[in-house]
Amino acid sequence: MNNKTAYLGLFSAVAIIFGYVESLIPFFAGIPGIKLGLANLAVLFILERYTWKEAALVSVVRISVIGFLFGNLFSIFYSLAGAALSLLVMVLLQKQKGFSLIGISIAGGVSHNVGQLLVAMIIVENTSLLYYAPALLISGVVTGFLIGLVTKETSRRIP
Repeated sequence: MNNKTAYLGLFSAVAIIFGYVESLIPFFAGIPGIKLGLANLAVLFILERYTWKEAALVSVVRISVIGFLFGNLFSIFYSLAGAALSLLVMVLLQKQKGFSLIGISIAGGVSHNVGQLLVAMIIVENTSLLYYAPALLISGVVTGFLIGLVTKETSRRIP
């Protein structure tokens, strides 16, 4: 077994554990969908270390396991939409010069929330959910910054 396979397995497990821990944290900001996004640390680390394909694999594994264990079919749809848009944005920014890991993470956090909001508006067939956009965008910036900071430090410490 090579290092890449070991890292993918390890960080998939870390993402699942972080998702579980996050489900235990009574984080209620009064806005549906606001979470810390701890599991995204693993995806961002893999994206920074390998390619978008490996990051997508870790993301799908974590969303599937966390969704089936702690959520439902709708939470899986919301998470997949947010993760897909987030990963797309992060990959595009990663290819550009001038974006730090923290900046990429912030863009990923914001786009994750935008993706979930778009899916929610499609499912409920109502655009009034845009009312939540400012709070979701702010939370995406804050959590994206924190996840980026922790991922940067993790990357520095893991050879």
